[in-house]
Amino acid sequence: MTTGYATALPHPEDQDLIDRIIADQAGRPGALLGILEKLQDRNPHKYLPMETLEYVAARTGIPQSQVYGVATFYALFNLEPQGAHTVAICRGTACHTRGSRALLERVKLQLGLREASDGADKLTLTTPDRRFTIRTVACFGQCALAPVVEIDHAIRGHVTEQALMREVDALRKERAR
Repeated sequence: MTTGYATALPHPEDQDLIDRIIADQAGRPGALLGILEKLQDRNPHKYLPMETLEYVAARTGIPQSQVYGVATFYALFNLEPQGAHTVAICRGTACHTRGSRALLERVKLQLGLREASDGADKLTLTTPDRRFTIRTVACFGQCALAPVVEIDHAIRGHVTEQALMREVDALRKERAR
């Protein structure tokens, strides 16, 4: 399908992958979500480049604005390259009152991320070497375990600064992927 506007195309091997994923998801409920999720999972930096979103729109006939809207609406999608390891810190009320801000500030300091938090509930920072992405989430829904941190998709409850520093240090000592 042509759209009438010029787009930057992904590499040919990426086009083949995108085409296979689109074909696999064709006709399924929520096909666009499935397509985007599979594409992000297969990207080495776990994100959706704009040329990928544009190509998906062109190949599926879904308007670019809708594809972009889905990619920006759902928190699981990333439009910027992510680190090999992710640390997500809950900023919900229970976690906040039990010290999640201190966890956030400590891990930022530990990883040399100097950007200031402006108090916003949503923050995403990636280290220059792309080893770590630190993000905040509004709520994990695990309030009884507050403060809650997710490290590489594993939920940790009752997290202390010392425990978080040990886990991050262990990941730092692993060989870079």
